[in-house]
Amino acid sequence: MSAHSGLDFPLLLADFQGEFLASIPDADPSATVPACGDWTVRELVEHLAFVHHWAAANARAQKATRLGDGPFDLAEHYAACATELRETLAELDPAATARILAYPDPMGEGPVSFWHRRQVHETLVHGHDLRAAIAGKAALGLMRAVPEVWADAVDEVISVFYPRQVGTGRLAPLPSPLALVATDLEPAPGWVLGGAGQDIDDVPLRVSGPAEGLALLLWGRVTADEAGLTVDGNRADVETLLREPIVP
Repeated sequence: MSAHSGLDFPLLLADFQGEFLASIPDADPSATVPACGDWTVRELVEHLAFVHHWAAANARAQKATRLGDGPFDLAEHYAACATELRETLAELDPAATARILAYPDPMGEGPVSFWHRRQVHETLVHGHDLRAAIAGKAALGLMRAVPEVWADAVDEVISVFYPRQVGTGRLAPLPSPLALVATDLEPAPGWVLGGAGQDIDDVPLRVSGPAEGLALLLWGRVTADEAGLTVDGNRADVETLLREPIVP
């Protein structure tokens, strides 16, 4: 699936930010976020708030200022940073030059539109995290998002995160490629992780299933079994690949 799949990123960002904000009062700030180590809900909300603030600055080709030490009123703090990001992106020409994620230097020049897409997926995944904390476990379907959005999140990992992790030296190239196929879209899009230019039909290790499950698998939020994914090839090899820091 192309990185430019016709998705309305400004609309999606506002929607996912709204879902995240509406979920904050339902979560215990001290609760642990499933599949995120010892991260608490408070740390999760403050993280996404700062990432929105940081992305807004980068979209303006600036460096972000500090937001203070807190403790913050979580809903109020998140709402302010979410609004800052939306208003910044609305004001800027999507084709204007911004600071974006890059390699071998961690940041470089690129279009403002990079941040439209990047912040949609950041908010989507962390919205999943917040609702997983409320539910007490990670599961599919915690966020309202169509398969096309989750498929684009998979594409972002393959085309942006993985090459950047390798290009900045944070990750050694994977020893073998992994094929991923989203079976809930027609035609089913496929990707090859760690095998640029390799024909997907020639890759022996394969994971297939719903696009949401594939995205959350790559982000380390669920296992293949939890996501109802089918694994072809040596399962232990697939699990070894997915333990690597593919997503920063």
